[in-house]
Amino acid sequence: MNFELSAQAALWFLPFVLPVCLWVAWSDLRAMKIPNKAVLALVGIYLVIGPIVLPLPDYGWRLTHLAVLLAAGIVANAAGMMGAGDAKFIAAAGPFVAFGDATALALIFAVVLLASFATHRIARATPLRNLAPGWTSWEAGRKFPMGLALGPTLALYLALASLHGA
Repeated sequence: MNFELSAQAALWFLPFVLPVCLWVAWSDLRAMKIPNKAVLALVGIYLVIGPIVLPLPDYGWRLTHLAVLLAAGIVANAAGMMGAGDAKFIAAAGPFVAFGDATALALIFAVVLLASFATHRIARATPLRNLAPGWTSWEAGRKFPMGLALGPTLALYLALASLHGA
């Protein structure tokens, strides 16, 4: 799989983005919320690192990813299709993804979503849940902590692009 995002840019973004992605997954598991501070941290990382590692025209155009995805996320949230934190995280993650990598990202997301959903449901139904008593996601019924899939998707995309980028 080849990526439009350069390996160098992905490698620069990854060490800064990875802790935020892990924070998002953990927070959504624990409280079924993605903190605004995590979303703002992701945007801040792009604003600081982006102009260093991306050509300036690409950097600017990718900011439109944030705006378009935020608008779509607001609509999806209003329609009850996703949580507000999920929508904000997707928007904040948007600038990190090259437009030409959208299909690869969708494939990565599909695999990560299936794996994280299965892992969450197995852990919830077994004594493994006792390792983290009181997590809201254990008692959330049919709801799923989408941050558990969204965070790792962005991290895995950057990791793979760092190995196979343009």
